[in-house]
Amino acid sequence: MKKYVLDFQDIEKEDLSLVGGKGVNLGEMAKIPRVRVPIGFCVTTEAYKKMLEQYPEINELLEHLTPLTAEDIEQIRELSQAIRETIEKTVIPPDVLEDILRLFLNFGENFFYAVRSSATAEDLPAASFAGQHDTYLNVHGQRAILHHIRKCWASLFSERAIVYRIQNGFDHRKVYLSVVIQQMVYPEASGILFTADPITSNRHVLSIDASFGLGEALVAGIVTADNYKVREGKILEKTLAEKKVAIVPLNNGGIDKREIATSQQKNQTLTDEQILHLENLARKIEGHFRSPQDIEWCLADGVFYFVQSRPITTLYPLPDKMDGNLRVYLSFAHQQMMTDPIRPLGISFIELLHAHNLNRAGGRIYIDVTHDLASPLSRRALLGSFRKNDPLTHNALVAFRERKIPLPKGKRMFSMGGGRFSWGLPAELIKLYRNNDMLLAQQLIAENEASLKRLESEIQKFSGDELFAFIEQDQTELLKLLSNKKSMAAIFLGLYAASWLNDKMDKWLGEKNAADVLSQSVPNNVTSEMGYALLDVSDVVRQSPEAVAYLETAEDEKFLEALEGYEGGKATSKSIRNFLKKYGVRCSGEIDITNPRWIEQPSALVPMILSNIKNFEPNARRTKFEKGRKEAKEKEQELLRRLERLPQGKKKANATKKQIDRLRNFIGYREYPKFAMIQRYFLYKQALMKEAAILAEKGILQKKEDVFFLNFDEFRKAVRTEKVNLRLIEDRKADHIHFEKLDPPRVMTSEGEIISGRPIAENLPADALPGIAVSSGIAEGRARVILKMEDAVLEKDDILVTVFTDPSWTPLFVAINGLVTEVGGLMTHGAVIAREYGLPAVVGVENATKHIKDGQRIRINGTEGYVEILEEETQKGPI
Repeated sequence: MKKYVLDFQDIEKEDLSLVGGKGVNLGEMAKIPRVRVPIGFCVTTEAYKKMLEQYPEINELLEHLTPLTAEDIEQIRELSQAIRETIEKTVIPPDVLEDILRLFLNFGENFFYAVRSSATAEDLPAASFAGQHDTYLNVHGQRAILHHIRKCWASLFSERAIVYRIQNGFDHRKVYLSVVIQQMVYPEASGILFTADPITSNRHVLSIDASFGLGEALVAGIVTADNYKVREGKILEKTLAEKKVAIVPLNNGGIDKREIATSQQKNQTLTDEQILHLENLARKIEGHFRSPQDIEWCLADGVFYFVQSRPITTLYPLPDKMDGNLRVYLSFAHQQMMTDPIRPLGISFIELLHAHNLNRAGGRIYIDVTHDLASPLSRRALLGSFRKNDPLTHNALVAFRERKIPLPKGKRMFSMGGGRFSWGLPAELIKLYRNNDMLLAQQLIAENEASLKRLESEIQKFSGDELFAFIEQDQTELLKLLSNKKSMAAIFLGLYAASWLNDKMDKWLGEKNAADVLSQSVPNNVTSEMGYALLDVSDVVRQSPEAVAYLETAEDEKFLEALEGYEGGKATSKSIRNFLKKYGVRCSGEIDITNPRWIEQPSALVPMILSNIKNFEPNARRTKFEKGRKEAKEKEQELLRRLERLPQGKKKANATKKQIDRLRNFIGYREYPKFAMIQRYFLYKQALMKEAAILAEKGILQKKEDVFFLNFDEFRKAVRTEKVNLRLIEDRKADHIHFEKLDPPRVMTSEGEIISGRPIAENLPADALPGIAVSSGIAEGRARVILKMEDAVLEKDDILVTVFTDPSWTPLFVAINGLVTEVGGLMTHGAVIAREYGLPAVVGVENATKHIKDGQRIRINGTEGYVEILEEETQKGPI
């Protein structure tokens, strides 16, 4: 038998599909001891569905709504109006009407009621839908109640609700609406509270907004409320507002705005005792729901009533491993230039390389640096490593330490890159510093290539559980290569030479960032060579107009085979395949082994190839490389001449020449170890996906890519037992979609507090966006705001604005005039390649992709570290 109405007391957790998020939460709250909820009932989604069955024309209108995007504003507006008008004119089905009136009359016809919408996709952990559907207060009488039930049903199709569903991926036909009918409470005060501070995200600090009268004044934004910050029975802060108006109920129904007497406007809405009592009740509600809550409350006759509680969906998740002590966590993602969430299998492979346990939060990895901050020696090393490379992280850590909060001492967790690599380098450094071995980088690359060939041969011998054991064992070989002391000495010496040159040239000659120009066109940089190599591919493609025309429409990942059917297509296909043979293991977000590689998704290269053909003349590789090499040589000669004219000039010039040689010998090699690791990861992935394919063929998995949502051990167990938890996979897929919408903090605590530091630049031009100067020069051009590399269609002199870049973005660098990123530091990938290509670059510009609009004309100063927005660009090119 269908349930058309449910009393709050009869609602269970499992009734979400019947009463929606708001209804379920009210039913749950009504059962919490000492928590008062005004009595009421829900008209269930079964009643809504019954109405739809009676009016098939509504479903016809929904069919037209389904294919629309959020940009189809006019169509959404027209359909929204048509659907709402149709619903508001409906006649409530007789059996539904009978149940509604039975319960309504039982509660009392003479009372006034709040009539609220409660959708099945509302007040959920991943999407609140707050304010998307309608609420009506102080409704009186049968006719008015029934009228407002229909109005609530219709509000499911307001323009804002439709757009919100589109943006959050909800099917309009699969979201249903329940209506909450709840007796009115006439409060002297009301408001909203968050059991986690909405400003800092600290889960231990409760934030209360309070004003006089009904809470609608707050919701409508017509009054500034008092705010109280409370922590564990102590009021931390009180901000009293001038509350000029209140929303009050009218005697005959409805609500109205009333002015508050001048003498009362600045009065504290709640007494201190009431504030602490409210905190205590809110923590009970939070404890019941087991997550931070956004709660609506009201105070009537000295009693607190609660009319709504929903999860706070904007908080960044807490790290998964905590011991009850205050801890400080550092974002691994920001150091790796990939802030997108990583799937569980990808995280597993990162964890395999680390001796200590990493922390997961929001699909990202966080490193516990609590003990490092507690130890003066370790703290100095930690802060020193970030002072230049990531000032935003450095400043956040400094800001936290300035609070002088005691931290537990213990084993140091942080090391360079967050790994377990030993830095016992003095002997190798001294040796390399003295002999400046020009062949070392090539020798190290050859050793890595030989190791990869052995792995490629050996891994094919294993399958099933033995394959997982082999991969686990091979981590020792990978770690050995990554922690090779000669390799690390070469990287360290290149970085040291760059730092030495920048410091000394500034001190001796007043020359800022001298190493930037000196780093152009250095040898042994596998990443910059990749960008140049794609220019060569583009030269082959441009020789075949038919191939170019085909690529402009190619979307199928098998386009290389089809390409060979066109004139010149075989040469074009061969050129792309040769590029993929060497560089096809790369992709955006390549530290996540689950992300599709170029060799798996070669269409990602097509926009870059076409941009190269459009923006460059033939033989651009040689031209650009030689230009960079010549500028570096000329800068070297200029610096040495100027130095020789100084006191002790000969000595200074000789020392500088040696550091320039070290810089050019070793700075390019810095990009290689990660490339070697990614090559190894792809060999693992190829072997593992064969096992995944077997599971899919046997029907154990729906598709082989589902293993990306299992960790390494779970995948291994599934292969061994031929069993898998499909519900777990689906839950993790949903989590991943939610995590994609979150911005991961650089530094956070175990209390959830997001730590920020002082701005990274001062004394800037008015309205300039501050950032980190990482590659010298000034550039003006059209901003191209690009969030996904495969969406990039660039024109000459464009300035790339994006969240982060990793090595896969390098082919775009040859076509741009400058670079702006939200994430990065002096020695991160984007900065290194920008310097080698001679591109002005500013990184660490917070929210750059939001502040800068695509098509605007901007100026970037890569010497001082800021971005200026010059003018709006009305005519946009393709994106």
